[in-house]
Amino acid sequence: MINRLIAKIQQTHAPIVVGLDPMLSYIPEHVLEKSFKEFGETLEGAADAIWQFNRAIVDATCDLIPAVKPQIAMYEQFGIPGLEVFERTVSYCQEKGLIVIGDIKRGDIGSTSAAYATGHIGTVSVGGNAFAPFHEDFVTVNPYLGTDGVKPFVDVCREEKKGLFILVKTSNPSSGEFQDRQIEGRPLYEWVGEKVAQWGADCMGDSYSYVGAVVGATYPEMGKALRRIMPKSYILVPGYGAQGGQGKDLVHFFNEDGLGAIVNSSRGIIAAYKQEQYASYGAEHFAEASRAAVEAMIADIDSALKEAK
Repeated sequence: MINRLIAKIQQTHAPIVVGLDPMLSYIPEHVLEKSFKEFGETLEGAADAIWQFNRAIVDATCDLIPAVKPQIAMYEQFGIPGLEVFERTVSYCQEKGLIVIGDIKRGDIGSTSAAYATGHIGTVSVGGNAFAPFHEDFVTVNPYLGTDGVKPFVDVCREEKKGLFILVKTSNPSSGEFQDRQIEGRPLYEWVGEKVAQWGADCMGDSYSYVGAVVGATYPEMGKALRRIMPKSYILVPGYGAQGGQGKDLVHFFNEDGLGAIVNSSRGIIAAYKQEQYASYGAEHFAEASRAAVEAMIADIDSALKEAK
């Protein structure tokens, strides 16, 4: 799967991923009204509005981007109807040729970890049949229970040729409370980065491992250090745009081959129509505003990478 992701990045010349993290407050009123008219102000109505919103944005941007990243919590909050839309969104994006990174941030041990891995990137047996329940291409994993929590995911990755992004240095302001703590003279995130490199060493694609890392755009100097520690790990970079990250902050996340990183933007793209620079599109044309935001992001990152050469 890492080979497919890299091929899509090279094809689109866009090392970016669109975070499909819909909140009802992001969805234009006319979309909500249509769904509520059909399903009522119910969980089913909310889920349908999310589906209509997602589909429009995917249709408007799928030719520009290699991947999407739906955050499962945004769907779980609407119960079973929300989870059905999560799976429907995964399927639709894959039909459009996009790589899907399921942002699930699971972290447990033993059979529980194995069950999470099976449900999201593996297959589950039911009698004589096998099913792939959520069938994402990559998932995010919390490593803070150690190898016991990560190995079941790595095993499924190897078997199914899927991929992982392990949380190493996250973009949120309080991440340093734990991740920056010094252990034997080095920050914890560097120790985690070393483990990511080890976990991925025997799980390689052509040039990069199936086991990647999450490192926030808001910490470029730390990203530079982690790039050296994990030379064969693809880095998923959240924190661009709404959280303050810019193209110039990202150059050290990439390797000299121009690969090695994929940058996420969520509300900066899916809620672009609410931003001043895209307000002229209006709520009726929210998907076109999202496309313009994608184009601007691609140009920003491309410019920064060219300037860094």
